This record gives sequence, C-alpha cells and structure tokens, in this order.
Amino acid sequence: MPHIDQIEEAAARLVGVSVQTPLLRNSELDDAVGGSVLLKPECLQVTGSFKIRGAYNLMSQLGKREAKNGVVAWSSGNHAQGVAAAGALLGIPTSIVMPEDAPRAKLENTRRLGGEVITYDRYNGDREVIARELATQRGAALVPSYDHPLIIAGQGTVGLEIAADAAALQRLPDQVLIPCGGGGLSSGCAVALKSRLPGVEVYVIEPAEFDDTARSFASGNRVRVDASARSICDALQTAMPGELTFPIIQALASGVLTVTDAEVRAAMRFAFRHLKLVVEPGGAVALAAILSGKLEMAGKTTAVVLSGGNVDAEFFGEVQAEPN
Repeated sequence: MPHIDQIEEAAARLVGVSVQTPLLRNSELDDAVGGSVLLKPECLQVTGSFKIRGAYNLMSQLGKREAKNGVVAWSSGNHAQGVAAAGALLGIPTSIVMPEDAPRAKLENTRRLGGEVITYDRYNGDREVIARELATQRGAALVPSYDHPLIIAGQGTVGLEIAADAAALQRLPDQVLIPCGGGGLSSGCAVALKSRLPGVEVYVIEPAEFDDTARSFASGNRVRVDASARSICDALQTAMPGELTFPIIQALASGVLTVTDAEVRAAMRFAFRHLKLVVEPGGAVALAAILSGKLEMAGKTTAVVLSGGNVDAEFFGEVQAEPN
C-alpha cells in the first residue's frame, strides 16, 4: 500500500503539470439529492481526465536508459492521453495499445499528443499481452494503467486535493464517491483520504455490468466479470480488479456501489444541463450513484469525483437529446 508520503511526493512532481481542479458546489444538485455535495471535476484536468497524474508521476522517474527506448502502455483512452501528454513533456516516445472501438476523440487526441496508437479487438484480444510483447521487442518501459505503486500514488493526489480544499472550505466530507475501473484512482484516493480524514467513508463506484470490484469485495477474492459484459462506460471496462489496487480497496473502502447505463446517461444529462459540465460515461458513475439514491445523503457532505470528460460529440449529443 502506498504511503501518504509517496502521494505527497507525487503532488510535488505534478506542480505545473496537472491542474488542481476545484471543488464545486451547485444548489440544484444539493436539492436533487437532499444533501451537500462537493464535486471534484477531473473532466477539467489536462487531457480531460485524472490520468495525467499517475502517468507523469511514473514516467518522470524513469532513468535515461529506460526513457531512451520509450514507453508502452495499454488503455481504453484516458490513460493513453495521459501517457502521450507526459511523454511530450518529458521527451519520451510513447506507444499505446487501445481498443479499435475506443471513442474517436480518445484515439485522435492520443495521436495528436504524439502517441503511437496500436489498436486491438477489445472483446477478443488481450491488451496487456500485446503491450508486454511490444515492450519486450523494443526494450521499452511499461506504464500500466493502474496496477503500479507510482501510478496509484499519482492518482491519489486527487484525494489529497479533496481533503485540502474541503478543509479550506470548512466543509469536510462525510463520504467520498470515486469511479473505479482497475482501481488506481479509487485505491490511491482511499489512502490519501483516510490519511487526511480518518473518519471519512470511501465508496467505489462501478458500472453494473462491470462489477468485478463489487463481486470481489463481497467474496474477499479478486473475481473476473463474464466476457459477455458490455457497458457504455468505456473507461471502466476492466475485467478484474488490480493485484495491487484491490487489497487497498478491500482494506479502506466502506463499500462498492454499481450504477446502470441508464443511470449514467441521466447523470451525464444532469451534469450538462445543470452543472454546465461535459462528463463522459465512466466519469459520471459517482454522480449517477447519488442521483439514483444509492447512498444516504441527508444531513451529510458528500464529495463526488467526476473522473473524465472525453466523449465523442455524436454520442454526447445522443444522450443529451434523450428525455429526463
């Protein structure tokens, strides 16, 4: 488990690289859920998601020899952009294995940032195997999307900022809801939040179809979702929790909640219509959880992480055109 000191060190490395996104409040949201909500909009982060934090934290610590041959990563799109952006800042060549059906915006932005994109079939290929083989061929360093101590520490800076900014507002959260795919963000934030706010309840939020963490949390062992699972939350389609991330979630989280695709779509509409924020499906799951009443909100202050905003315009428009 990363120590709070490692998260603080990551925060120092990220000064001038990542944005310290603010905590936002909205009266319509408070009224809708019957409680006080603090929003952490990582959709406003560099490259549109929190992923630059972990990618830069790891890549900035590579030795010259490691960096020379570049790095290889695998990603549904947000980590890809974070790796490519970090590579551009650090002068490190980047190659990322991405699903061929990833949102076009994520594919195009990764290429625009200088990343080499290698596509694969999400449902029949193994992105990690492809990436590891490529890294071996090129002598490149691997930058995992979640299961690495430096990635977890970098993502944990989100939790560090929530605690600091909530204290400055004199409105400490009773509970914090965090989107979860492989668990890098949720595990890193759990360490930071529990270190700064020992009494806070941390909840991990997943798509209902990709409920591997929920199943694992209930059973006590890592469980894989069925290969037939599908969700609009492309950023959270991880088949099984991380080897490093899951024990942290298991030890520090109060529970794992799931939301349906329909609830996610409703949250995306609410975010745009009332908060004036563009949030992608995976980034909206925590908001979906409070809007759909998955957790008691009355008399409590709840912090909610909006983890990303990288969504294709056509799909976003389709969601917004739907009735409430």
